[in-house]
Amino acid sequence: MSVDPRAVDVVGIDVGGTKIAAGAMVRGELAEPHVIATPQTGSDDVIAALEKAVEAVRPPNLAAVGIGVPSVIEWATGRVRTSVNIPLADVPLRRVLEERLGVPVFVDNDANVAALAEASEGAEIVVRHLVILTVGTGVGGGIVLNHRPYRGATGAAAELGHTLVAADLTTGAPPASLWPPHPGSLEVEASGRALGRLAQAAAAEHPESELGRRAAARGNVDGHDAVQAALAGDEVARAIVTVLAERLGVGIANVITTFEPDVVAIGGGVAENAGALLLDPAVATARRFLIPGVGDRTEIRLARYGNDAGVRGAALLAAHELDADHTRG
Repeated sequence: MSVDPRAVDVVGIDVGGTKIAAGAMVRGELAEPHVIATPQTGSDDVIAALEKAVEAVRPPNLAAVGIGVPSVIEWATGRVRTSVNIPLADVPLRRVLEERLGVPVFVDNDANVAALAEASEGAEIVVRHLVILTVGTGVGGGIVLNHRPYRGATGAAAELGHTLVAADLTTGAPPASLWPPHPGSLEVEASGRALGRLAQAAAAEHPESELGRRAAARGNVDGHDAVQAALAGDEVARAIVTVLAERLGVGIANVITTFEPDVVAIGGGVAENAGALLLDPAVATARRFLIPGVGDRTEIRLARYGNDAGVRGAALLAAHELDADHTRG
């Protein structure tokens, strides 16, 4: 029997390296999330915290739970394959939590659920094709095709931050690093860490700038300083934010050339804080690198849901996967 996502009560959980946020979506309306710290002491403690977070917001008629995790997920089983910042690697998270909570549990990559949120209005997925790039400490990606997340053969698709945009191919393929991210990837060139490196170099070169003064006072500057100084009008800071934005724009052009989605949404902490200072040069660069006739109707915009995107998307995941016959592969 078909399930109307607007008529079920679900809980969405956004798992981050420092905090876990959980929120109930009742009849399509998301309640204020409940936030607790993410344990770093082992997988058992993380699982216990997830159970505690669900119980703190659990509605009386809970139908399912959705979870977004910054990890590579085996979608068919809900097993966490690899996880860098959270001790969940090789944990069968879906099975364990279903046994504890007594309801269906759906586990996905955090950027995939953020993409679902950005494609939604209320409990409905209204954007047919959408790609999100999240620019924070690193660069993540999520894809919605035909109103559903695209996960690839096993669930590991949409690691868009690891696509190469600046590799030096003069003598063939460059040496690969022992562990990603690889040089020339969006993760290396267009992330918050990359902005921090640009800020440090600019502060050293321009000690008279706001970035230079901050570096002299504190000994270092980071991407957050760059955005703050740029918003305050510092031309040196604005210039390096533009550099980062143009690098991102090359990645956006690749996304549009590959998928030609209805929407490319730019989210993450750097994008949320910098706003138009990042978006405008990124859009201009992306448009410059597109071939005629591709992406003419693609909207490139900032993500709308900010910190709530993970919880909202995870709740939508739960509500919509209840209505999908093929989720239990």
